[in-house]
Amino acid sequence: MRASQFSSSSVLRDLPVLLVAVVWGSSFLAVQRVAEPGTVVAMLVLRFGLVLPLLALIARRALRRLSRAEWLGGAALGLVLSGIFLLETYGAVHTSATNAGLIISLAMVLTPLGESALGRTAPPRAFLAAAGLAIVGVALLTGDGGLRPPTLGDLLILGAALVRSAYVLAMARTRAVRDTDMLAVTWVQLATATTVFAVVALAVGPAPWTVALLYGAGQWAWLLHLSLFCTLFAFFVQMWAVRATSPSRVSLLLGTEPLWAAIFGITIAGNRMGPLALLGGVLVLVATEWGRRTAPAPSRDTATERVPEPAVA
Repeated sequence: MRASQFSSSSVLRDLPVLLVAVVWGSSFLAVQRVAEPGTVVAMLVLRFGLVLPLLALIARRALRRLSRAEWLGGAALGLVLSGIFLLETYGAVHTSATNAGLIISLAMVLTPLGESALGRTAPPRAFLAAAGLAIVGVALLTGDGGLRPPTLGDLLILGAALVRSAYVLAMARTRAVRDTDMLAVTWVQLATATTVFAVVALAVGPAPWTVALLYGAGQWAWLLHLSLFCTLFAFFVQMWAVRATSPSRVSLLLGTEPLWAAIFGITIAGNRMGPLALLGGVLVLVATEWGRRTAPAPSRDTATERVPEPAVA
């Protein structure tokens, strides 16, 4: 009886985290439904402009306690975060939802490689093999099984994966925010990123309020999905999950995001993949999971418990 109760309890704890992976997997499709190349920046202003007041209300006490160094550290990370959102979002509107979700998963392999490089240690051979397998998978996926060069969107998503890896490494090494309330520092990062988007929007594309007026009911539904579920819901579930279960278990469940992206891309967006491209997608999934299991352990001075990151998708 106790074993059954324990199993049920584990499932209940895992389900919200799995739902985060599902909504993150759907985010690339959602972006394609609400943004075009000319409206990417305006959409990002709307997406985070909707969620920032809610987060500020919840985090108001923690925000008052932030020191000047913590504000500056969070703002610096927010600048990097704005680059990730811009690359990912522009990439998502120039490639398929399936490709976007699979390529961005390379960040899980790139981050340990960066950690090893910074620590001047050689990663395990098994991890290097996983990284090589991931590269082969991406080549097959982006070339659609042939020798065609990757599209602009594929390259932008690959750039986003590189910057995301740099962001994770920078977050682990930014001492000013290492022990800071995560809700407060997340708000500072998102507010900084939104400010960047608002400034860029003055020179690029239509104004955010113009785009908002042009949205129909369906586009508003997708935008609210990005704001409330892919950002707000995802953050709070992660914050709860790292306390209710193990960080490794959270990481494992969130690692299914590219699988869900592929499912949404194929079943809803109608993305078609040739046999070799499909094999490439499978190789990326296998390689990222293999890489996660064989990744070198972080050094003591940078090792941190997995903390919730702002939803980046």
